[in-house]
Amino acid sequence: MSTAAEVNHSVQQFDVLVVGAGMVGGALACALADSQLRIGLLDSQPLEAVPPPATASGYDPRVSALSAASEQILRALGAWEQLPGDAALAYRKMCVWDAEGTGEVHFDAHDLGELRLGHIVENYQIQNALLQQLLKSNVTLLPGLRVQGLVREENTWRVDCESGERVRAALVVAADGARSRLRELAGFGLRQWDYLHHAVVTTLELTQPHQHTAWQRFLPSGPLAYLPLPERDGKHYCSIVWSLLPDEAQRIMALDDAAFLLAVTEALETRLGPVRAADQRVCIPLRQCHAKEYVMPGLALIGDAAHSIHPLAGQGVNLGLLDAAELSDVLHAAQARGENIADLAVLQRYERARMGHNLAVMAAMEGFERLFHAEALPLRWLRNAGMQLFDSAPLLKTEVIRRAMGLSGELPALARG
Repeated sequence: MSTAAEVNHSVQQFDVLVVGAGMVGGALACALADSQLRIGLLDSQPLEAVPPPATASGYDPRVSALSAASEQILRALGAWEQLPGDAALAYRKMCVWDAEGTGEVHFDAHDLGELRLGHIVENYQIQNALLQQLLKSNVTLLPGLRVQGLVREENTWRVDCESGERVRAALVVAADGARSRLRELAGFGLRQWDYLHHAVVTTLELTQPHQHTAWQRFLPSGPLAYLPLPERDGKHYCSIVWSLLPDEAQRIMALDDAAFLLAVTEALETRLGPVRAADQRVCIPLRQCHAKEYVMPGLALIGDAAHSIHPLAGQGVNLGLLDAAELSDVLHAAQARGENIADLAVLQRYERARMGHNLAVMAAMEGFERLFHAEALPLRWLRNAGMQLFDSAPLLKTEVIRRAMGLSGELPALARG
């Protein structure tokens, strides 16, 4: 059973200390739970089940578009079965189009011989499912501890907490998000830039069914994505991520409810009918960052601590779960060979496996984002013609979507099934 009770010792020692118990950190801790390594999972939060959100719709605005690879990882960890039956909405189609032209691309799982393209799941539901698995494991949970300092002591790292607690580990893994405190303390270099956009996020009640389809329209001010959610009491819901220029985001946030419903209905060209209701809106500044290295002796970055990208295609959590699965592979293999899991040469195997893939996805998202903001008439014509050609090229379209789903290319063992 997990030792999830209050921490009573001033210093605890682990082989691996994962800092950050979100979806990615929780997945890594679960993946290492069956090893002979002593695993600790530290987080500033209580590490108790997160209650349902207190919103009008009952949905949390923070959702993830899980790929087939991410689903397989969660299944392999036993977490998928812990999700409530109505938590994951399988979407079968995707429709993407340009607001300033005729270009439109359609994806259909049926064309791939698959039942679905992916699932939309609220983040807290995934965290709760992973937590249920962790509570049954030998992973030591260290709740309510906020990192204050990081000190190198011979062959271990010491993590000092604001409460006075100290935790030592041969390997410390930072899974503490895009503003990683551990990454900062360790001195990892960053490449980062501001998208000069903000994302307006909320949940909408629709008048028409979403047709198990993810909808995305590229507007001059930025992309608008409608992510389908399960029906409740016969009502139809979508989560939206609307990327806007800062001034436009402020204007949208300032609208009263009636004006906002009209604006978001028109932004999707009324494809799903008039929007009936909306939860409270949240506005998030968008930045992209990428660590110049993912590892140093005894330290590794995963998930948003290593890379955060534009939410254009919902790839962020999928990249993070692949990081966790790959690092798990590397550590299991090193342990089996009797190697020191904290050695730089060992950790660089993880870095080599993930950095190139993450950079390629980030570059693709950046390219799309720039292309659809281009106002020059030749570029607008090119992107519309390109979308039409792409939509009529089934082999190319199939390969692109299969890679995005994690059904092709090199994958870590947990993602292969």
